[in-house]
Amino acid sequence: MNINWCINNEAFLRILYLLFLGQVVSFVMSLMSFTSSLVANLGVDAPLTLQFFPYLALALVYGSILLYRRHKLLVPWYWYVLLGFVDVHGNYLVNKAFQYSSITSVTLLDCWTIAWVIVLTWFFLGTRYSLWQFLGAATCVLGLGLVLLSDAGVGGGGGTRPLLGDILVIAGTLFFALSNVGEEFCVKKKDRVEVVSMIGLFGTLVSACEIAILERKSLESVTWSAEIITAFAGYAISGFLFYTLVPFVLKMSGATMFNLSVLTSDMWAVVVRIFVYQQQVDWLYYLSFVIVVVGLLIYSKTEKDPANVPPLDGGNQNAEYQILTEENAESRNATDAF
Repeated sequence: MNINWCINNEAFLRILYLLFLGQVVSFVMSLMSFTSSLVANLGVDAPLTLQFFPYLALALVYGSILLYRRHKLLVPWYWYVLLGFVDVHGNYLVNKAFQYSSITSVTLLDCWTIAWVIVLTWFFLGTRYSLWQFLGAATCVLGLGLVLLSDAGVGGGGGTRPLLGDILVIAGTLFFALSNVGEEFCVKKKDRVEVVSMIGLFGTLVSACEIAILERKSLESVTWSAEIITAFAGYAISGFLFYTLVPFVLKMSGATMFNLSVLTSDMWAVVVRIFVYQQQVDWLYYLSFVIVVVGLLIYSKTEKDPANVPPLDGGNQNAEYQILTEENAESRNATDAF
């Protein structure tokens, strides 16, 4: 009796810990969205520069650990170059969207990653999904369609050019999905530090090259203030924490609880829009949020029952696959497959 009680109590405490950790990640994600939107509202149009500092922090911290280990890369470096490229452009497009659309629309439309990941894993990794999973994904897309309807003017979306912002977010989620699939290949080598450090390193290099080409004039026109510097610092810290914490959540709880946990970041976005920016949120947004929640619940119900995935690397059957992660994230980002 005592043994069973201890086991049940330990399992319950573990669930509470995972829920807490998931909400920490969700809050960090909302901080990234808030600081990015704040930079845009302060008149700074430099999304590449904004993302440069989290990449630099990841490269310095995790790169130092990798150098201390002194072992060869488990994945060829050119895969990490490609991974860093798509991750940078996913973040660039989403951060650019804050120049035109509201924080609520951007955070909710991040869920569009679900549809892209299903398509990419179906064609490139041979993953098969059940009818319930397709139904859940279709329900999510329906909910996201209501956000587009609201931003088209039916309900009055926020932002200067909300439809353009929505298109940028959807394009950004395609890059995030490509990043997810790429990480799904890399993470089977099971070295989280290597993947994070390489994303940081090549993300830094790609960002620096494109900043010199695309954002030099924009940066020269910026009148730097304490508020702008604080917003950049806040994004760098929250971005570093996000890339650091997400692998632990995925490893301990898997993609299902992660997706459901970070969904609350959309509600943080509502709070920011109402109380910080003093803007009203259209009723279509609340309806779309409910529909997306229902879609994710339907999808997550059968997420652990996919069809067999074909082996990679000469028949290695030990490769583990997460069918779908957050894309959302910020998201999302790019560490879904850890």
